[in-house]
Amino acid sequence: MPIKILIADDHMLLRNGIRNVLEFEADLAVIGEAADGEEAVARAIALVPDIILLDINMPKMNGLEVTKKLRSENPQIKVIVLTMHDDDNYVIEVIKSGAAGYLLKDIEPSMLIKAIHTVYEGESFIYPTLAKKLFGEIHRQEERQRESGPMVERRKEERLTYREIEVLELICQGLSNHDIAQKLFLSEKTVKNHLTNIFRKISVSDRTQAVLYAIKHRIVFLE
Repeated sequence: MPIKILIADDHMLLRNGIRNVLEFEADLAVIGEAADGEEAVARAIALVPDIILLDINMPKMNGLEVTKKLRSENPQIKVIVLTMHDDDNYVIEVIKSGAAGYLLKDIEPSMLIKAIHTVYEGESFIYPTLAKKLFGEIHRQEERQRESGPMVERRKEERLTYREIEVLELICQGLSNHDIAQKLFLSEKTVKNHLTNIFRKISVSDRTQAVLYAIKHRIVFLE
């Protein structure tokens, strides 16, 4: 069964372009389109796509509001934000809203296809250069916090094993379970077990939250 996709963007030309790219893939099916945020929510609830490709800046309801609404109404629908913005604050807000992926509109079609498959498999996809921007912004926030007052003491990450930290670092680099398994010479089942332990130890529920936690608490460092 193909992966069902809804495209939400207020520019018809862009929607048509994305549809044309996706229609070349036998395992992807565009089941609908939306031209504003309210329509995106209504069509997502009615059609129940596996993934919605969502622009941030749309009329009536912006992409962040749409993401939060869908997360509460129908959390099994995964959101990939596709935008022109590479601003640090956008990346952080998108992650906090519950999106599973963040891509820029000028990426290669092959990267979009990879992101769709990665997110469909239950993983997050943040383009590596954007992950670095995320680290930079969190680092600046921590510097401002140091200047204004004491930081909250870190506790949980010390319980992670060396292997778990390795896996967490590769997640932050945007690698899939398959890629991590190959890089560390492990089975995918072992990688999944490590992820389960990591999520439990740092009290998060998905990869995106784990990335945000790891970078914020400096468990990993992106060069």
